[in-house]
Amino acid sequence: MYAEYGAVLLGLIVLVWSADKFVIGAAATARHLGMSPLLVGLTIVSIGTSAPEMFVSAMAAIDGAGNLAIGNALGSNITNILLVLGVTALIAPIALQRSLLKKELPLLLLVSIIGGLTLMDLELNLIDAAILIVALIIALYLMFLDSSESGEAVVDEDEAAEIENTSMKSAMFWLVIGLAALMVSSKLLVWGSTGIAQAFGVSDLVIGLTIVAIGTSLPELAASVASALKGHHDIAIGNVIGSNIFNMLAVMPIPGLLAVTAVEPMAFERDYMVMMGATIMLIALFALNYRKGTMGRVSGLLMISAYIVYLVSLFYTA
Repeated sequence: MYAEYGAVLLGLIVLVWSADKFVIGAAATARHLGMSPLLVGLTIVSIGTSAPEMFVSAMAAIDGAGNLAIGNALGSNITNILLVLGVTALIAPIALQRSLLKKELPLLLLVSIIGGLTLMDLELNLIDAAILIVALIIALYLMFLDSSESGEAVVDEDEAAEIENTSMKSAMFWLVIGLAALMVSSKLLVWGSTGIAQAFGVSDLVIGLTIVAIGTSLPELAASVASALKGHHDIAIGNVIGSNIFNMLAVMPIPGLLAVTAVEPMAFERDYMVMMGATIMLIALFALNYRKGTMGRVSGLLMISAYIVYLVSLFYTA
């Protein structure tokens, strides 16, 4: 049993470290090959923030733990909104941009609804995966179009500077090392998590919703808190919205691509509904705080309280 706990801890530590190195390596390589900073930010960096979820989901699906992968996608979205934004709002007020309410938040809501439609029949298959991937391509295009028109930055200044200052040799090195470490750490995390789930008699879904979801959301939490401490308060909410869109459209299709996956009823009836509730809560708090221009500590406390209630109810029902 100690081996499983050790595998989870080591897997999470290496996963967070390797995801950062992989993103920098991949983005710097793309820049050296001639991609624009805007396109690098919208594609490689944005998808890269969901790299831990993607690799964990792939390893889980390969190992026959498809519901752990689904729980990871849904749980990460719940964690990103209620925990990551909640903690960030407690540290510093989050600046609210009008464009988010007009474009990104409605897109997130639409993407979440599409994700629910693919889960409704309690099966995730190749057709469902194809629908989500097509939606991902459309979402990427819309995000690129919006950013091109507005000229908005899609990564923070420090990350952009690191990408620009990384040589081609270093970029290739960290790309390979990051990718290899992501694969190994994902395998460790899935092996340890499924072992713990079996030992305690809980489902892979619950482990995916809790340990794995929180662990794979650590990059978003670290990035959002760091942005808030540096005074870049508006970056946090953009990171979460982008990550949640990619989790739903790039992470959730993975089990369906590899095998037909039977979805646990509670994944749709409880966890998907909580994710939708958290998304609607975010939009409501955004609208309520819009005139003030910031989402502050009261909103942060509400989100964290909702997350604690969800975790307690999850373990109670499990």
